[in-house]
This record gives sequence, C-alpha cells and structure tokens, in this order.
Amino acid sequence: MTEEAKESISTKRGLRRNEILPFTLEFLRGRWFALFASFLIMASSGSVYLFGTYSNEIKTTLGYDQTTINLLGFSKDVGANVGILTGLIAETTPTWFVLLLGAALNFGGYFMIWLAVTGKIAKPMVWQMCVYMAIGANSQNFANTVGVVTAVKNFPESRGSLIGLLKGYAGLSGAIITQVYLAVYGNDSKSLIFLIACLPTALSLIFIYTIRTMGPAKHPNEHRVFNQFLLLSIVLALLLMVKTLIERKITFSKGTNAVITTVLCLLLFASLYISFREALVVWNIKKQPPTAITIEQSKSQVVESSEETSTKPTSSEQVDEKIEKSCFLTVFDKPERGMDYTILQALTSIDMLILLVTTIFGLGASLTAVDNLGQIGESLGYDNRTVTTFVSIISIWNFFGRVFSGFVSEILMVKYKLPRPLMMTMVLLFSCIGYLLIAFPFPGALYIASVIIGITFGAQLPLIFAIISELFGLKYYATLFNCAQIASPLGSYIFKVKVTGAIYDTEALKDVAAIGLAAKQLTCIGSHCYRLSFIILASVSCFGALCSLILVMRTRKFYQSDIYQKFRENADTL
Repeated sequence: MTEEAKESISTKRGLRRNEILPFTLEFLRGRWFALFASFLIMASSGSVYLFGTYSNEIKTTLGYDQTTINLLGFSKDVGANVGILTGLIAETTPTWFVLLLGAALNFGGYFMIWLAVTGKIAKPMVWQMCVYMAIGANSQNFANTVGVVTAVKNFPESRGSLIGLLKGYAGLSGAIITQVYLAVYGNDSKSLIFLIACLPTALSLIFIYTIRTMGPAKHPNEHRVFNQFLLLSIVLALLLMVKTLIERKITFSKGTNAVITTVLCLLLFASLYISFREALVVWNIKKQPPTAITIEQSKSQVVESSEETSTKPTSSEQVDEKIEKSCFLTVFDKPERGMDYTILQALTSIDMLILLVTTIFGLGASLTAVDNLGQIGESLGYDNRTVTTFVSIISIWNFFGRVFSGFVSEILMVKYKLPRPLMMTMVLLFSCIGYLLIAFPFPGALYIASVIIGITFGAQLPLIFAIISELFGLKYYATLFNCAQIASPLGSYIFKVKVTGAIYDTEALKDVAAIGLAAKQLTCIGSHCYRLSFIILASVSCFGALCSLILVMRTRKFYQSDIYQKFRENADTL
C-alpha cells in the first residue's frame, strides 16, 4: 500500500468512543504534540530581543547612565550566547530537568530585575543587575537547546525545514511577547519585565514532561505537513509586519491590541490542529491490518537484523574496546562524516574549524550591520520614524531568511543532492550586496539593504545548526550547536567595536575638526561615515563565502549519498 493511500484511508476514519482516551494519551505523549510545544516554547523565548524596549525604564528608575545601560546590554549578550554549559547539561540530564532549570533561571533573573525596577527591593549594585541580566538571558539557551535538539532527533529527515521553523518562531518571539504585553498591560514597561519573567517560565513548566526525545518514526507525508506549518508561520509574520508598519502612523487602543493578540493566538494554536490531525493519521494507519507486502518486509527486516546481530561484537568485547580507547585517545581517530562524533573529535575536525571561521566572518558581519542600522539611518539623514521602520523590516525579513533557508536548502539537498554549505556560500555572497549598498548609497538604497541584510542574517544560523547535525551526528548535538553560537558574538565584537566603531569615531572627529567645534558628542553625518566599514564587512563576508565553498568541496561526496538512510532504517514502522 502506498503512503498516499495510507493517508487517504486514515484521514477518513474518526475515533470510536472507546478509542478517545487511549488516543488522547498517546497524542499528549507523542512527537507531534511535542513539536507543537516546541513551537510555543520558541515563540516565547525572545526576551533578549526586548532589551531596547524596557532598558529606558531601568535607566530612569535606577538612575543609570548610558554607559551602565550598555554594560547591562553586554551582560545580556554574554548570557544569551554562552551556551556550552547548557549543552553539556542537556547531554547528561533528562529533558524535563533542562526545561526546569531554564524556567528557574528565566524567572529568577527577570523577576529580580522587576523587583528592582518597581522599588520592591533596595537598589541593587550595578554588578548585581548585570548578573540578573546574564542569568535571565542565559535561560533562552535552555529553551533553544530543548526545542531544537529534541525536534531534530524526532524528525531527522526534515531537520533543515524544522530548524528554520523553530528559529523563525524564535525570531518572531520578541514581537509576539510585545503584542501580548500591549493587550494585557497597555504601555507599561515595568509590566513587560514581569511578563518576560512569567510567560516563558509558565510554558516551560506546562510542557515539562511533553518535550522529550522519542526518535524518528515513519510518516506518510511528513514534508507536506511541514509546508503547512510554514504557511501558518508566514501568515503570523505578515500579521505582525502589517501591524508594526501601521502602528508607525496610528496608535492602537488596548482593545484593538487585544483583538490582534487573539488572532495571533489562534494562528499559533492552529499548529495544534495540524499536530492532532497527523497524530490521528498515524493512529489509524497503525490499526490497519498488515498487507502481504508489509509482512514480507517485516520478515526481511527480522532476517537482516539477526544477521547484523550475529556479526556485531559481544557486549563484553564492546566494553573492552571502550576501556582501551578513551575519548582523549580517539580525538584524531575520527569516524566517517554523518556518524556520531565525540565532542572533542568534532571540535578538532577541519570541517568544524572551517564552519566556525565561516560563522565568525559571516554572522559576525551580519550582527554588526544589524546593530548599527539605526545609526546608519541617522548618518544618512533619515528621521527617527523611518529608522524605526528599517529596524522593523530587518526583524520581519530575518524571520523569512530563517524559515526559507531551512526549507530551500532541504529541497536542494534532497532533490538535487547539493551540499547544504553551498546555500551558506550563496547567502554570504548575497549579503555583500547589502553591505555595498550602504557603503555606496543612493536614494532608497537603505530600504533594499535592510531587506537583504535581514534575509541573510536570519538564514545563517539554521544552516549552521543543520550542517553540524549532518556532519557530526546527533549524539552530542546539544553541546556542538551551542559551541557554534559562541563564534557569532566573537565576530560581532571584532567588527562592531574594533572596526566599525573605531572608523566611525575617526570620521566623526574629522567632521568636528573641519567645522572647528569641540567634540561634546561624536556624531558623523554623511555617506562617508560607514563607507570604509562596510567595504570591510563585504570583504570579510566574501572571505566567509570562500571558506564555506571549501567546506562544499570537502563534503560534496557525503551530500551526494543518502544521508537520511540510517534514520529511515531506524524509524519506527507504522
């Protein structure tokens, strides 16, 4: 029986009364409901994106200067990007513990900030506020690790599309939380901090036993289902984009925000319906009597497994082999690509080194461009409202970059056997166009550059995470993909502080000296302010693309093989 026939039959069958309770229990324990829970966890993990919204409240109520606020922002970035410990914890503890720990860190960090801002505790020292901020921001690593890693292990054959969806929801999470806050509290920044402390914590606790690794299972048409999830996320992103752009000219009432939030929640929970429907498909297929073909296939699988078992070494031989070779002794004895690497084997491999260098140059340049976009608009003479529109464009196109990089690279890899790193090469080359538009601007160039930078910025992380899972296996994926995240702030610091910031200050000093005024505040006006900086960013992105192309050549044969075959063989049959 074909997969299409199975699905056609299964979708026409409902549930008998005596099947409702067993199906409900299986659904709540199944991988489709776990995927829905992961979507909600990721959609609420955007506290780090909201720092600019409530930072002025901290500055005003606690009497901080801008330097102190920047220090808090740096603490946030450190907490959000240092996730190696999170990965190691996820490797050695059950998923529920990782979620519980992340919920505790989120609530502890942001609740202490809320207590300080509302005056319910004595004014903390600056270093204490930095610790609170780092702890709260670090909690998102726990949510990301649980959401991404468990979903990839449960749906390994759709990992590219899935990572794109999950990171897409994470990219929208700041706008989603903001919309909920406007509907519930109005325009009260202190309450936003309280909402950030409570909402992600509550969701993590609700789904604490739901999200877990269950392994792959065969499904009639998994890719079509993920296309439906994609459609829902696009509609959600368009709703937020339209609302954000209209809000630049019209102020929405609290009631209007409540209506918009209701529609938003309906779109989020529409994925629950899809998950329920697919779980029902699987349930009905399992009830079908086996055909002669499936019986014959089962017999052949049993014979094959018995032959494999007879050729495998005994457990005592495997123990002896493990005793003889520790992880330190096997560092340079690497397995084939796609097999499970140890953490040390992966971190010392040439493929990982190339990928990290690509991330430092590619993602570091993108972060620098995004963080400087507001000041770029100011230097080119745009007003504040237009600059805010640029930032909104970046965030929305960032989402589209995330989801489409996952889906498009999956199609190119599965259908045309093109290496996924090739998509990274194309993304980095495309980003150079955006940087050069800022270096050599013309009327309207910044709008185009915002779209290009937003897409290319969003596209990179899903590609990096998917490539790591494919080249180095899933056994230590939680730690390895958190290691890759460290490269981006390193590149951002180099290009943002040492390159872009230094060149901007130099150009501003030249402007001040030219008009003969004292430099009270360094402000540069004109296209020359960022010209050299963005020529450098375009150059380093080209270098990152070259590194990615080297990885393409190294992994070409690997991607021409059926890299998902082992997951199909190990998948639970229906």
